[in-house]
Amino acid sequence: MSSDDDDYVYDEASGEWLPASQARARAEAANALPQAKDAVGNVLADGDSVVLVKDLPVKGAGQTLKVGTVIKSIRLTSDPGEIDCRYEGIKGLVLRTEFVKKR
Repeated sequence: MSSDDDDYVYDEASGEWLPASQARARAEAANALPQAKDAVGNVLADGDSVVLVKDLPVKGAGQTLKVGTVIKSIRLTSDPGEIDCRYEGIKGLVLRTEFVKKR
């Protein structure tokens, strides 16, 4: 038995007294963000370059991004299924991660 198990911490969210180790594990799980993954399962990170795996019509821009188009310097969003990026002439472009592959 570790010394952490002897210490109890009040968890305000649940209203329970928990062993310190369990409270720490809950806090870490709550702070962990889901990872964004591309179409083939590679983990994406801010600044990565991606390639489109499907033709995508861009709403409001009257333009279609073709398969193989390279998008540089992506930014992750709070939704692990979406990335924020820039492309020539298109402001505020958000792509679904299922349509890109890490380069």
